[in-house]
Amino acid sequence: MTLKAQLRAIFSSRRSRRAPQVRPSLRSLAASWALAQVLLTGAPALGQARPAGDRDLSYGAFIEQIESGNVKSVEIDPALQVARVRTGDLDENEPPYTVTLFAENPQLIELLRDKDIEVESNPTPDNSAAVAMLGHLLVIAILIGGLMLIVKRSAQSGNNALSFGKSRARFQMEAKTGITFDDVAGVEEAKEELQEVVTFLKEPERFTAIGARIPRGMLLIGPPGTGKTLLAKAIAGEAGVPFFSISGSEFVEMFVGIGASRVRDLFRKAKENAPCLVFIDEIDAVGRQRGTGIGGGNDEREQTLNQLLTEMDGFEGNSGIIAIAATNRPDVLDSALLRPGRFDRQVTVDLPAYNGRLGILEVHARTKKMSETVSLEKIARRTPGFSGADLANLLNEAAILTARRRKEAIEDPEIDDAIDRVTIGLSLAPLLDSKKKRLIAYHEVGHALLMTLLDHADPLNKVTIVPRSGGIGGFAQQIFDEEMVDSGMYTRGWMIDLIVIFLGGRAAEQVVFGDAEVTIGASNDLQNVTKIAREMVTQLGMSDLGPVALERPNGQVFLGRNMMPATEYSEEMATQIDCRVREIADQCYKRACALLTENRALLDRLVDLLLEHETIEGREFRKIVAEFAELPEKQRELAVDRDREETKQAAGVS
Repeated sequence: MTLKAQLRAIFSSRRSRRAPQVRPSLRSLAASWALAQVLLTGAPALGQARPAGDRDLSYGAFIEQIESGNVKSVEIDPALQVARVRTGDLDENEPPYTVTLFAENPQLIELLRDKDIEVESNPTPDNSAAVAMLGHLLVIAILIGGLMLIVKRSAQSGNNALSFGKSRARFQMEAKTGITFDDVAGVEEAKEELQEVVTFLKEPERFTAIGARIPRGMLLIGPPGTGKTLLAKAIAGEAGVPFFSISGSEFVEMFVGIGASRVRDLFRKAKENAPCLVFIDEIDAVGRQRGTGIGGGNDEREQTLNQLLTEMDGFEGNSGIIAIAATNRPDVLDSALLRPGRFDRQVTVDLPAYNGRLGILEVHARTKKMSETVSLEKIARRTPGFSGADLANLLNEAAILTARRRKEAIEDPEIDDAIDRVTIGLSLAPLLDSKKKRLIAYHEVGHALLMTLLDHADPLNKVTIVPRSGGIGGFAQQIFDEEMVDSGMYTRGWMIDLIVIFLGGRAAEQVVFGDAEVTIGASNDLQNVTKIAREMVTQLGMSDLGPVALERPNGQVFLGRNMMPATEYSEEMATQIDCRVREIADQCYKRACALLTENRALLDRLVDLLLEHETIEGREFRKIVAEFAELPEKQRELAVDRDREETKQAAGVS
């Protein structure tokens, strides 16, 4: 038999085995339906049962009892087709015998009359007709219910199709957000500008009496987590006027024209409830620049933006409607959206300074159990660059750690661990004593020692070799100057010292272990060094090439800008730029190696302490450095030789 014939035989046998399985299932379904109909409609006296205590008697024995004259009375129930027979051997308290009769019993009736036996007919009430009607009504009710469900779903589908262009904005007639300006801290300048909106909504005559016009739109600009949405909720809570809130992404749909229809519907509802507030969160989702990017723009988004521009300042006035929008990408917004008459005023909600961070911590500490030893001022000084959301997350992480450690209130260790967890990562189990642990210790102490020795460097906060999630074996953390960070006024000396600090880990490995033992632990440090040095040469004019900006920051290709950075110099100048960048890096590296070589004994002592304690705070670290500097020169030389030999033996370096 060929292969084709074998396969045909196998498939035919499978079909022959499977085919009969379908028919019994259909037959069983039909039989079940028929049985249900019979039970509901045709069963006589459905639900009736024989009385308890009856005793059965065969039909033949019943005839014999009649012929022998032992039967006293017979009670026939034609509904159940049974006869209840009392014989002479039964007492009055005993139940009668039960005999099952045939459908028709003319001979039995004649025999009973011939024997002069008392015969009674007592039929049981027959409920079969009522049960049958109930069954039919039940079937009809099921059919009607299914039909109504289908019609209801069809109606809902039709309504959804008709309401596809309706606005999905959340509306509150009385804005009960539960948030006021007292709950918003760290953005005092923004609160002062937004207070004018609240005053206009409450007392418009103060402005209209002198001809002033409140801005139609206010754009909140700031990094993520600075409280833009919280400010909008506070405005709604303070003003107490109707409040519409919607996200910019809810305007954009797959079909062209749906977003524009939703914008029209939103402003139509707002006009009916004026004066009111309309808050659009993440407006950059719909307000991006038109006709830009690779392949042109997006028709649906651009039509939605055009409708938004028309509604805010078109032929029809919308007096009494104040639009408030929030974004962290003002550079991508269309210029027509930012002109006067639309979003007239731009309110910057920036990262909070020290006083702002302190106010934010006080707001979030109201709901936390804080120990009396915890200083919010100290936390505020240790968290420059933190946003309001970061500070809220910081106190929440501290509360979680407190509950995990079964303490009653948040204390300083929980605050410290929470800051490290938010900024660096989750702490892992300490490393065992090994060559790797000692190498990591030298790397981190190299960073920390340069932070302490350099004149323009920010002070050390702490150095640790406790590993963190993300492959971090340890870290040396600085306390950055808050004024410099907030203003962005970095000096050349500070930037040079920062490059030296970044190269301190690699320099410590080079000085202690030699070229062969240098690791890849400084890869991220080298990237930062290259970035800072190139910015100094090409953008900040901090090299001997002169005070010129040779490069611009990269633009956004999807906004129609250049894909590659603009280079406005020749190949010869590019070679000089590369030489200057390498020169800065080489000079800083030599300086780091020289400082660590001069303080080799101090470096070894600090490494031993770090291996013993695994974490050294900045104050203790600086104290050790100051004490070592006061030692006589001979003691320092002896300490250098002794510690160098111990280090070589421990590291296995000959």
